[in-house]
Amino acid sequence: MSIEYRLHGDDLQMVEIILDPGEGVRAETGTMTFMEDGIEMETSTGGGFLKGLARAFAGESFFITTFHNRSSRKASVAFAAPYPGKIVPVDLGQENGAFICQRDAYLCSAQGIDVSVAFSKRLGAGLFGGEGFILERLEGDGLAFVHAGGTIIEKQLAAGQTLRVDTGCLVGFSVTVDYDIRFVKGFKNVLFGGEGLFLATLRGPGRVLLQSLPLSRLADRILAGARSQVGEKKGVDGIGGDLLGSLLSGS
Repeated sequence: MSIEYRLHGDDLQMVEIILDPGEGVRAETGTMTFMEDGIEMETSTGGGFLKGLARAFAGESFFITTFHNRSSRKASVAFAAPYPGKIVPVDLGQENGAFICQRDAYLCSAQGIDVSVAFSKRLGAGLFGGEGFILERLEGDGLAFVHAGGTIIEKQLAAGQTLRVDTGCLVGFSVTVDYDIRFVKGFKNVLFGGEGLFLATLRGPGRVLLQSLPLSRLADRILAGARSQVGEKKGVDGIGGDLLGSLLSGS
């Protein structure tokens, strides 16, 4: 199913979907920004309790919302990215009907596209994939929109070509790409490299999408900055308290 859309913004993007009469689009709950007259929303599990549970396990919401154009003319509904980054359209018709992406990457899609859990086949990937432990499978015929942090880089891997990626920087890949997790070589690399214990290894052929700023990395920096500010404030308060005590005691 083909849908008309427009991307707004640069680093804080929003996708506007223009629906013909009778058309619909599915989206993660809580992502809608605006909808024009004639658009009606319907929230459900998208296929029963087990479907909702599977999505929740993949990091998405238990419910999914469908927006229908019930009017006799075109009408728009828009969805915003949850944090700074890019929104990437993925045409599943050009991806053999399916695309694998990281948890939390899915934003919205054409109505007929199914969102489910895709487990890594290999034990190593399943145990040590970090953010890649649980992967989502987008399946159907039409456009899906995924969100990623920072700058997006697209790689087209030839047959047998490999690419090693930080597990958090992997956004998604074609179903033809083989995915595995490898232990980082070298004792000093493991202890002092700062890149974690494992890297995702991707083997072509197929398309790979990468992000420069995973949400987990952004959250870690914000948390570290907050802790630093709290520590500095406590230190200043402690110095102020010592000075005040000295003045009161006359020393």
